[in-house]
This record gives sequence, C-alpha cells and structure tokens, in this order.
Amino acid sequence: MLKVNPVSKAKKHIHIIDDSLLQNKRHLTSREIAVLKKNGNTSSDKSWRNIFVSSRKGEFNPEQIIQSDFSGFVIIGALFESTLTFHDLNLRTGIYRSFLKDAVIGDSCVIHNVQYLSNYRIGSRVILFNIQEMSCTSHSKFGEGLLDESEPESNRIWIEVANENGGRAVLPFESLIPADAFLWSRFREDTALMQKFIALTEYGKPKQLNTSGTVGDDTVIKNSTLLKDAKIGSCAYIKGALKLKNITVLSSEDEPSQIGEGVEMVNGIMGYGSHVFYQAIAVRFVIGRNCQLKYGARLLNSILGDNSTVSCCELLNNLIFPFHEQHHNSSFLIASTVMGQSNIASAATIGSNHNSRSPDCEMSAGRGFWPGLCSDFKFDSKFASFVLASKGSYRNELNITYPFSLVAPGESSGAIHIVPAYWFLYNMFAIVRNKYKFSARDRRVKKIQHIETNPLAPDSVQEIVCAVERLIELTARYLMLAPDECKKMTESNPKPELLKEFREKAAAAKNSAQLHKIAKDYLHQNPDSKFLLADDRCQKKFGSVIYKPAQGYKEYRRVLKYFSAECLMDFILKDNRESLCKEDLERIARIPLHTEWLNAGGQVIPKKKIDTLFSKIKSGEIVSWDQVHAFYDECQKEYADYKARYAIYIIERLYSKQITDFSEADYEDISQDVAFVAVNMLESSIAVREKDFTDFFRSITFRNEQEKNAVLGTLDDDEFLKKLKVSTEEFLGSLDKLFKLLR
Repeated sequence: MLKVNPVSKAKKHIHIIDDSLLQNKRHLTSREIAVLKKNGNTSSDKSWRNIFVSSRKGEFNPEQIIQSDFSGFVIIGALFESTLTFHDLNLRTGIYRSFLKDAVIGDSCVIHNVQYLSNYRIGSRVILFNIQEMSCTSHSKFGEGLLDESEPESNRIWIEVANENGGRAVLPFESLIPADAFLWSRFREDTALMQKFIALTEYGKPKQLNTSGTVGDDTVIKNSTLLKDAKIGSCAYIKGALKLKNITVLSSEDEPSQIGEGVEMVNGIMGYGSHVFYQAIAVRFVIGRNCQLKYGARLLNSILGDNSTVSCCELLNNLIFPFHEQHHNSSFLIASTVMGQSNIASAATIGSNHNSRSPDCEMSAGRGFWPGLCSDFKFDSKFASFVLASKGSYRNELNITYPFSLVAPGESSGAIHIVPAYWFLYNMFAIVRNKYKFSARDRRVKKIQHIETNPLAPDSVQEIVCAVERLIELTARYLMLAPDECKKMTESNPKPELLKEFREKAAAAKNSAQLHKIAKDYLHQNPDSKFLLADDRCQKKFGSVIYKPAQGYKEYRRVLKYFSAECLMDFILKDNRESLCKEDLERIARIPLHTEWLNAGGQVIPKKKIDTLFSKIKSGEIVSWDQVHAFYDECQKEYADYKARYAIYIIERLYSKQITDFSEADYEDISQDVAFVAVNMLESSIAVREKDFTDFFRSITFRNEQEKNAVLGTLDDDEFLKKLKVSTEEFLGSLDKLFKLLR
C-alpha cells in the first residue's frame, strides 16, 4: 500500500552536501528563478535554494531547463547553448521534461524525458534520453558481494558457480577475474583461506554504505525502462534496456561497453569492452572483458571469462574461462567449470541430468572442450584438455583422461570409444588454427587475466605425460591377456612374431616395473600395430575401448618433444640467441622444477606457486585482490623459465637419462620428431583446407568455378596458410640451430 507523506510548508529544506560537489557552484539568482518558473519548472524548495549551478560567467543558461521538477538538492554543471551528437541523435544540452532528486549533473549534459532521476552523479557530456526510472538507494552494492555493517550475512550476494548447491560459491567484486573465481571455488577444504578470500574482497571498502549511482563522462543512455542502483562507466552506450538493477558496467574510452534492446541485468558486474544486447538476461553474474552476450542468451549464477561469446543459449551455475564460444540453442543446464578455448555445438546439452539424490553434480572440462552437435552428458563428468566429443547421448558418467582425443558413444556393448591424440593424427589444422586465432581475437586493451593460448602448454602437456603412462599400463594388460582375448583385441598386426615374443616376455616379468618396460618397448618397436585397449576408468559401468593406442602413443611422444623444443627456443630468445649451450643447461638446472600445473582462469601456473600464494594470503602478507593479481603477474614473468625447466624434465623422461648424457644421435632424434610435427602441422593444414576447395560436394551449389571462387575465394587467398608457411620456415630454421652447440 502506498504511503502519502505530506510536505510541511513551514519546514525548511536542509541538505547535507559534500563540499567538493559545490566547488565553483552558487545559488540561483532571482532572475534565473523567474525564468525557470516561466518555463514551467518547479522545486520542492519554494526558495529554490536546493539548486546549485556553475558560478563561472556564462556557464548557466536557465532557458535550457524546461518543464522539469526538482526535489532534494540538484547540482548542475556548465550549461550553455550547445548540442550533443551521438550517431544520428542530436540533442540540445539542458534539462527537459524530467524529474530530478538529489542529483549532480556534470558539464554540457542532456537530460531529456527522464521521468524519475534520483540519487545519481552524472558525468560530463552525458545524454540521458527517454528513461522511465533511474534511481539509486543509499545502500547499493552495485553488484559486488559487500555488506553494510548493519546488514545480516544473509543479505550478501554470492555467485553459485560450478555447483548448484552453492558449495563453490564466490563473492563478486569489480576487479574479479576467472583466476580468482577458480581458486576460490576449488580449494573449499581450506576454511581459513575461504575466510581470507572474503576479507580480500572487503579490503578498503567502507563498512557503512552511503551510495549514489554514477554515470561516467561521454555516456549515452536512451529509450530505457529501469536503471536502479547502477554504476555506469565512461563512454558506455545503453539503448532500449528493460531492467538494469544493482550492477556495475565497466567502460572506458579505450574499451567502451554497450547494452542493447530488451536486456535485463540484475546483481552483477559487466567487464570493459563487453556487449550485451537483443533480449539477453544476466542474473548474479560477472562478465569479463571483451565479451558478447546476445540473442536471448541467459547467464544465471555464472562467471564468463574474457573474450567469450554466448548467444541463443542458457548457462546456469557455470565458471567459464576465456575464449568460450557458445552459439545457437545449447545449454549448460547443470553446473560446470569449463577452462576456456571451448566451442559448444548447437543443441548440445551439457548435463542432461543429475546422478545424485541432490542437485549437486558437476562437470569439469579442460581447455579446448568441444562437444559435438546434440551431444549430452550425465554428471558427474570430467574431460582432459582438447577433448572432441562426438555427437551422441552419453548414458554414464565420463572421466576422459586422454587430452587431444576423440570420444564417441559405444554401440551395443555400452563402452565408449576413444582415439588418443586424435587431433594430432587427423585434425592438426584445428590445433594450429587454435594457436593463432585466439591471440588474434584478444581485443582487450588492458590484460589483467593472463591467458595461455598455445594448445601445447604445461597444463595440457602434463595430461599427455599421464596419458602416455596410462597407455603403457594398458598395453601391459593387453600383453597379459589370454590368447583368445588378445586375438579378439587385435585388429591388425604386421609383426605377429614380435607380439608373440613380447607376450612371452610379459608372462615372464618378475614385477610391475619390468612389465612396464616390456610394454613400453612393445609400443616403440611395433608402432604400426592396431590393437584395442580396455580402460575401465573412462566411463562408469561400461568403461571404454581405446583405439589405435600405438599410433597415439607415438604421436604423444612427438608432440612432447615439440613442446620441449619450443619452450627452449623461447628461453634463449630472451637473450637474442639461437642456440643452447652448456651454460644454458646449467642455468636451467638451477630453475625450480614444477611438474604439477593449474589452469587458473586461463593462466597456467605451477601448483607450488599457488600454494605459496595461499600461504601469503593466510599469513596476512597479501591483503587485497590487487596484490593477488600482482602475484599472478610475477608468475607470468617467470613462466618462460619454468617452462624451460619443465621441457628439460620432459626430454629426460622420454629418453630415460640426464640431458648432460645426451649424444648427437639423441639430439638428432629430437630434431627429426620436432621437424616432423612442424611440417605435419603445415601439410595437414594445407590438405584440410584444400579439401574445402576441391571436394565435389563443395561445388554443387555453384553454377561454375568462377562463381565459386568469387564466393569462397581460392586456397592461395588463405591468409592463415600464408602466415603458417612463413612461421613454419622460421621455426625449422630455429630448430636447426637449437642444439647446434650441444652436439
């Protein structure tokens, strides 16, 4: 029920105003008051002393305020005869047919048809045009997870990422990046750390909230319905918004943000340079830099990393790292953590149902997750980096530990099918393109969140190392099978005598270490054999069948060498040198070795460094998120060194000896495999793209070759392939020199 508050004529208006707002301001003159009244303006203060205007000569023209109502205090900046133009909108500066209460207006602004403007601080050269309500309470948090000291903890806003039951919830704050959210949502068992994260969020923030809404300089807001408790940055453009409530819109001249028609955004933070439009909805959210949310997309209780695009789809309770692409009608209906560079195909349903008595199941997917058309999964599930899941309905929980693999639903047996190293064997073009396309799409001016865009990085490489060991372990089982079972699991074997020999060796093995070596030797000596392996860890109940394990094993080892060579090239390139020397190996040996890595929001960081960060937070050495971000920066500065040390570790592991004991033949073997991968990247990319131009069915919609070329272009026109040819030649040239001084 509405309450009527009569205004006492005898009671004078008393306004408590920050003195800084009144610099170069004055009260109205009697002549100016007369002009305002003549133009149909009214004030809640009959003396009009609640209005302050610029005291500089010629900076206030009362003729530019028409049919407006003022209540509380109103402070108006420079207002002289001028217009503001934005696109095709050209309006005279001033205040027209609007209601203003407790408002501060900057210089040369347009306030036109704003039905209710209360408790806002408006910057200079701002256009507010056709707005129904724009108000701010005195205790707004602008989407951050803060509390006034008088409020109960239950009032605090959390974003329940990664798990619907809130067990991984994080507090939103203006400078939050995916790395922060990942660490907060993952290490939940450390209760002391969780409390410190709250303290970091509240550091430097007032305990007693006394807020006003803000609109930065050069911002345009037009044809919108409701803006309540909103903090809008500079150079933002908002048009046709339906509801913006308790939000922060970060925007600047270098990275302007936009909100378009029919958008509803409640309780969240929108990053610099992002665009949300066309009936999109976001509730309890953080959107990173240079993101797009459009075409009816729904982002609920989720955090979206930088450089991501989401349209026509639904995301609930998700933590999503940078470079996420999700178009058309697809859904994350159940909580997920997706670690970036992902692409969700049309009609994919990530989490078709729970497998628990409570809605607490979740999914985690490494970088490069790519589920096929109409695919759906049962939770809980976990995927290694760059897993391509073929179209289908996966009936049981999955645990895919083979990176760069192809996964497909099983047939009558129920076992899923996995091809390890599939991307390297059959889809190298996608890997190479990923390496280049993400950095090209990064339009952030200020890059707070560091993002690893190379598919071969320590996070994915450590998964390859584990996958190689698993293939050896399963091959040992294969060699130990009964004769009939072994024959059943063998598709083709060009060296049957070798298989018989190694089966006899395996049967005679005295311990697991000896059996492991026998299986490893078999994979080395019989790389063309096609046999099947059974891995019961990859799917609940029915397990999985591993196809082409020998080929996958060989390709995994090659790319491990490629990764190592690339890291060592980067290491010496810092000193503008081309060849490794013994002194370099000695220097690298002194660098701490990290063999466990985390993809923290897109930045790959050694696990031990994260442990150090946690210790500093809990000890009070680090007290703010700005200091946490500075720690990330320091890790990034050391990243090339850490990778070089890890690269040496990988090479030594592959050859089972110290690098100081490597022979010229060892270096030659490394160089040959690395060169093979580099050339394969180029040739496979050319071959794949060539099919796009030569395949018969690519021509059937065109009248002739000339029309086809006019529409599609030719293979020679492909700019990516041109750059790849040049970079491959440069890489091979560097490879020839890399080990020159060590041989």
